[in-house]
Amino acid sequence: MRRAAVAVIATTMAVSLAACGKAGDNKKSDSSSSSSSGGTNAKIGLLLPDSVTTRYEKFDKPYFEAKVKELCSGCTVEYNNANASAATQAQQVSSMITKGVKVIVISAQDSAAIKSSIQQAVDKGIKVVAYDRLAQGPVSAYVSFDNVQVGKLQGEALLTALGSKATTKSKIVMINGDDADPNAAQFKKGAHEALDGKVDIAYEQSGLWKDTVANQKVTAAITQLGAKNIAGVYSANDGMAGGIATALKGAGISNIPLTGQDAELAGIQRIVAGTQSSTVYKAFKPEAEAAATLAVDLAQNKSITGLATTTQTSGSGDKVPSQLLTPVSVTKANIKDTVIKDGLYTVAQICTADYAKACKAAGLS
Repeated sequence: MRRAAVAVIATTMAVSLAACGKAGDNKKSDSSSSSSSGGTNAKIGLLLPDSVTTRYEKFDKPYFEAKVKELCSGCTVEYNNANASAATQAQQVSSMITKGVKVIVISAQDSAAIKSSIQQAVDKGIKVVAYDRLAQGPVSAYVSFDNVQVGKLQGEALLTALGSKATTKSKIVMINGDDADPNAAQFKKGAHEALDGKVDIAYEQSGLWKDTVANQKVTAAITQLGAKNIAGVYSANDGMAGGIATALKGAGISNIPLTGQDAELAGIQRIVAGTQSSTVYKAFKPEAEAAATLAVDLAQNKSITGLATTTQTSGSGDKVPSQLLTPVSVTKANIKDTVIKDGLYTVAQICTADYAKACKAAGLS
């Protein structure tokens, strides 16, 4: 863990220095390559997977665009959202190729299905950065969080919330993400490492990252296991946790742990209200800014070795230079020290009229 922490600190420093033009800076060669390649006024494509997960439109996109503009005033960002359609995203890659982008930053809706599109882009001389999800194919760089650690944090938070009820007889419902997303498998792996042998995972299904599907799966689990026999629910993200919380309330189930991920505003509010026990905060700004820095450097033919300091292997077997950031578990106890401290949300945004009483009890008023 100490080595991981040192690596993250070093990576973070590298991103900051790169923004100042110091990390991996070779002024003579970089200046030459920028002018010859058109990197100072390059088009950079940003392709995000869906609009259901609120983080992408609300945080990732604007943070990415702002950092690109800061690093390269003449660069422009071409943006598209796949709206949860792999076919749409493939078409969007083709459109980016036609528009003449130098770099495509993509969070794949389906990491395997997008492989041929990425190959087409690379064949045209376009460099590709996998964002948040490791796409298959000849990707130049990858930016994300330690996703196995995300799952571990979720599992550990669930066990902590269970307290003395964390026994091998305690029945847990587990709702994982979409199998088409490689991150989902890593979250699942980490969660199992934390939970296996400590509780009984009595029901496990994919919620496809959809609140409606997660609601249906948990409703089925309640029918199968019995409302009184469910000790807690693992949800891979906050979006699905919303649908799960509704299912639990409808079945008269309360005061049991429910995990999440992404620190969505609705998830934070559920934590305050006590209908969700935890989430995982993956700071969107440093992730988006790291991707923007990599994209600009690649557009300007600069070395990225000072930024992508580790390697991840994709589903297609490609070894991809990677930059992995550190996730943080959020419970009611540290909301102030995480999402509020970082300016993700204000107390006023969290503590609306419906949550005023709960916020006061949580010390947030």
